Amino acid sequence: LRALYRAGMYGRLSIMYPMITSTQEIRELRCMEKEVKEELVREGIPFKEDIPTGIMIETPAAAVISDELAGLVDFFSVGTNDLTQYTLAVDRQNPKVNSYYNTHHPAVMRMIEMVTRSAHEAGIQVAVSGDMADDSELTEWFIRTGVDILSVSAASILPLRQTVRDLD
Repeated sequence: LRALYRAGMYGRLSIMYPMITSTQEIRELRCMEKEVKEELVREGIPFKEDIPTGIMIETPAAAVISDELAGLVDFFSVGTNDLTQYTLAVDRQNPKVNSYYNTHHPAVMRMIEMVTRSAHEAGIQVAVSGDMADDSELTEWFIRTGVDILSVSAASILPLRQTVRDLD
């Protein structure tokens, strides 16, 4: 955190915490942030005070309480690979069961809708990353759902832009 706050002086920066499952974890992180800032002030080290802080929504727990989490952070990013894996209780890297890993499963899609609604009700943005963000079959659905940002690999940017253009 010290390094991030110091680096914030030299460019645009956001902090995103992974694998959040409770509001208590956010409160603990806020206490850590406050302690680090106080240390930097005491030591006379310049830093950027107001760096946006968000969380990855990767667990079903975070998705279900996203309405509570949204009021505590500046943005959400839905990590669809982990969210799908944990929601469906399937190891996507195990060849014996990875056929059950389904990014189009209604439970996963409903969770993303829930998270997006919670984010927007709290006035924050929601991004989506992972396999689902790269899936052109889901692009229109993400737009209709209200997802603000699709975070994709560099190789997927141009095809994604074309998919969006074709929707008009």
